[in-house]
Amino acid sequence: MKFQDLLMESIGRSEIPLRFEPGAEESVAKPVMELLEAWISAHLPENPVTDFDRGKRSVVVQLLAELSGSAEV
Repeated sequence: MKFQDLLMESIGRSEIPLRFEPGAEESVAKPVMELLEAWISAHLPENPVTDFDRGKRSVVVQLLAELSGSAEV
């Protein structure tokens, strides 16, 4: 399953009355996705030197791939 699908499903089940507006779920999801991308990207080590930094970089790259939809959750 892709992260976007999980997010849309969560928005669809919410108490927010968006179900009758076409495209409302996508417009709610967009700022959430942008916020998550910026927050995760801020933790990306630029020049990983230690094993910890390389591992952290690997996790951040995987999370960004899942967020963009290019990898499954």
